[in-house]
Amino acid sequence: MSSPIRVLIADDHAVLRSGLAMLLRLQSDLAVVGEAADGTEAVARAGELRPDVVLLDLSMPGPSGGEVIRQVLRVSSKSRVLVLTMHDDPAYLAAAMLAGAAGYVVKKVADTELIQAIRAVHAGRTFVDLTRSSDPHLRPREPGSGAAAEAPKDLSRREVEVLRLLAQGHSNQQIADRIHLSVKTVETYRTRLSEKLGLKGRAELYRFAVESGVLDSGSAAPPGE
Repeated sequence: MSSPIRVLIADDHAVLRSGLAMLLRLQSDLAVVGEAADGTEAVARAGELRPDVVLLDLSMPGPSGGEVIRQVLRVSSKSRVLVLTMHDDPAYLAAAMLAGAAGYVVKKVADTELIQAIRAVHAGRTFVDLTRSSDPHLRPREPGSGAAAEAPKDLSRREVEVLRLLAQGHSNQQIADRIHLSVKTVETYRTRLSEKLGLKGRAELYRFAVESGVLDSGSAAPPGE
């Protein structure tokens, strides 16, 4: 029998930590090995415990969520960070993934989806749940789980480049500056991407980029670098 997935819970709300710990301990393949109440403690505990998965709230006292993710991975390189947050904004999602998170789920997800997310990131997959509505395009799913996970075969090289930069969180102006196009041309590419892929908004474009492998296929630097 394989060893259980070792999970560190990092959240500044004690009641939520307790509830999560109770939920996870009901699963035979999950083991809660520690808790942390702020970003600094999360990094220290990760370095001490070397958990398989760090379940991390983005909005805790201490360093920014992105910085905590980077520090956790620095002190425990084999850990996988799964963000559990109240923020369902694509900008937070993009920032977390750029920092190195393996998954991102909002706190209103069902218990079964959270457990599925932990298992998925531990297995080396990416799990994103940015559900804002009942729109089926925004239902949580894992890479490779459906048609949206197929590589974009009818996109031009430039369209793939724009898609990747959009998914990384760049603004239209930043993309224009980076690849030497006008903002209007970038907006045209963005509209064309939405029409070709049948997707609406940055959240859906981001999910498609993750699931199709586009986000991992380039080395463009994040904003500000």
